[in-house]
Order: sequence, then structure tokens, then C-alpha cells
Amino acid sequence: MPNGLKPFLARLATGEKLTEAAAQAAFNVVMSGEATPAQIGALLMAMRVRGETVPELAGAVRAMRARMTAIEAPDDAIDVCGTGGDGAGTLNVSSAATFVVAACGVPVAKHGNRALSSRTGGADVLTALGIDIDAPIERLSAILRAAGCVFLFAPRHHPSMRHAAGPRVELGTRTIFNLLGPLANPARVRRQLTGVFAAEWTRPIAETLQSLGHEAAWVVHGMGLDELTVAGENHVSALANGIVHDFKVLPEDAGLPRAPIAAIVGGDAAYNAAAMLAMLQGEPSAYRDTVLLNAAAALIVAGRASNLRDGVAQATGAIASGAALNALETLRRATAS
Repeated sequence: MPNGLKPFLARLATGEKLTEAAAQAAFNVVMSGEATPAQIGALLMAMRVRGETVPELAGAVRAMRARMTAIEAPDDAIDVCGTGGDGAGTLNVSSAATFVVAACGVPVAKHGNRALSSRTGGADVLTALGIDIDAPIERLSAILRAAGCVFLFAPRHHPSMRHAAGPRVELGTRTIFNLLGPLANPARVRRQLTGVFAAEWTRPIAETLQSLGHEAAWVVHGMGLDELTVAGENHVSALANGIVHDFKVLPEDAGLPRAPIAAIVGGDAAYNAAAMLAMLQGEPSAYRDTVLLNAAAALIVAGRASNLRDGVAQATGAIASGAALNALETLRRATAS
């Protein structure tokens, strides 16, 4: 404890990039409470200014995973989440896509939090829908089996993150921790659709998942959003068969019409919850199309769809049949019992 992060800071001060092992060791110090706030702030800003590397991200994630409160999940479980931080204030897309994907028969272990940079986070809208995000952790695996989906409230599963909370607030800017959340799912999923707040991060995050041994992933960014959008061009870095490849996706590729981002701007938790219910009840809208696009991508990652049009067809059927709405109601009942 006397040295804390000093050895690592000395290396970073010379411009050195940490190896994965060194990064894991450094973040073990942070998450064990053995670093001072000044040292944590220095570590985060040294990496941010120089630019975080894939080995540093992987090492930090391993440190987080080693301390998280995990749950058991089916081997084919998937996560659908984003980094946040896009500042767009849109309706909740990944939370809605969770119910659509679950209704298509894919278990979804949704990792999320309250609003940090937006008006309404996943935890906020689900609470407004009557879902208990604080259901006992020991029941979450059973809830996932019963409902086909579950919400994993990040602060409950990553208590060691509290040691960095103060420095992060005082820094007031993006740090490596903004990238780590979607990489440390408590259900240890090996397939995920992950949105990032800037296009330049799609490939590094995909390569990080590759180095961590994930089976499949799409890391996406759509015109300023940490999700796929029907407003125009989307950047995708996809991990499949051990290889990362980059490509662009247009809404027309999925057979969906374009709509401006302004068409899916949300509000408070009650407003977003009402919009989600209307969408799951079949109301046509740009919101519905956005959810269909993201659900289709998740189905590709899960190995259940061969392409976006196939995924959209499955997702459309899940909404039209009422199965997606039923997935929400089943999760609500399961968390309440």
C-alpha cells in the first residue's frame, strides 16, 4: 500500500504503454482500495491523454471481472448494451431490444446502470415499468431462466468500482472506465452487441473482446449514438470466428426506412417507459425501427439470424405476436415474486 500505483505511474509518465498483465496489476491496486485518489486520477488521465490501448483495456477488464459478483447464465446468453456517453438523450433502445431478442428465444443478460450522461438510463426506465432492479442477486439466474432475460444493475455487481468513484467525479471527463462497463458483464456472456460513443472505438473494443476470448460480437456506433441508428450510416467492428472485420451498415440493408435521430429523442423515465410499451404493443415508429435494427444485429451475434433482413423479420414477428411484450411482463412478475 505505501507505493500504490507509483511504479505504474512512473512508467506511464515516460509515455510507456502498459502490457495487459501490468494493466491488470494496476487496476487490481485501484479496485482493492490500495491507491490514493491522486494516484487513481493520475492513472486515468495518463491513459486518457495518450490513448488507452487494447492490452490496457483487457487488463483492466480482467481486474474488474475478478472482483465482480457474477451470476450463472446459459452458454448462449447474450448482452445488449452501450457505453453511454453519447449525450443524445434518446429513447431506451438496448433495453427495449432486450425484450425483443428474448422473445426470439435468445437469453439476454442485460448489463446496465442509471442515467449518467442521459436523462433516462436502462435502470430508470425498467424501474418505471415496474421491474425490480434490486431483486436479490442469488435469484437473478433463476429469473433469467424463467423470463428469458434479466437486468444486471452494474453498481451491485461491481462494488470495487467505488474506489474510483471520487476521482472520476472530480476529473469530470471521460476515462477508461467509460469503456469498461460493457466488457465486464456479470453473467460472463461470450456474445454481445455493444454500442460505443465514438466511431474510433469500435475496433479497439472488438479487439479487446477478441483478446478476452469472446465468441462473437458487434461493436457499433451510429451517427453519434452508442447504438445502431436508422438515421444513416453505422460503423461496425464485428468479431466472428476469431477475426475482427470492419464494415458499414445502412438502414436500407435491413429493409428499414430512414428517420432522423430527433424522431427518437426521449424524456424522463415515465415518458420513455410509455414509449417502450407503445412500441412493444406494435405501434409503428422510428423508435420501433431502431429497436428492430439493433435486435436484428443481436440475433446475428447470437447465431440466430443469417443477415439483418432475417433478423428484422424475426424481431418484427416477436413484437407482432405479443411475445416481446410478454417477455417484459414475465420479467416484471419474476422480479416481484
